[in-house]
Amino acid sequence: MRISAIDRCCPKPHFAAKKDDYENPINRKTEKGLAIWGSIGGSALVGATAAGIGSCFIKEGTKSRGWKLGGIGAAAGLLTMALTLPAKLYDTKVKAFTREKEMDVFSRDRELKSNIMEEVDKEVKDEDVSLDQKISHYATVQMANNGRGMLIKGA
Repeated sequence: MRISAIDRCCPKPHFAAKKDDYENPINRKTEKGLAIWGSIGGSALVGATAAGIGSCFIKEGTKSRGWKLGGIGAAAGLLTMALTLPAKLYDTKVKAFTREKEMDVFSRDRELKSNIMEEVDKEVKDEDVSLDQKISHYATVQMANNGRGMLIKGA
């Protein structure tokens, strides 16, 4: 699904995806960017904590105290990022792939159910089909939908 930008000329978003066209909402680039920013934030927090702890050990009258604390914080932050970023990126890639496949299965399942229900609805409206056959097909679809049976559609 593509969403256009909102501006003063076009106040409402336009959804440009067609009815039959499926676009997976999981975006790997966004997931990767979020993982990188999360790692940067965590590393900054570790660096600030290391600088705070270092301020307890470096006396206030020491020459270039700020530079030393900044160096300690930066070193701790960069070390944390170097150790955690590759694992986070790999984990994010695996999770995004899994979520893409789950979303595909969910969307295809809903699409399939919708198509089957449309076929059953057409069959119910058809006057040439007997009432017993209509009830049988509808009951089979409902059992499959509720998970109590298996829907097998023959040719």
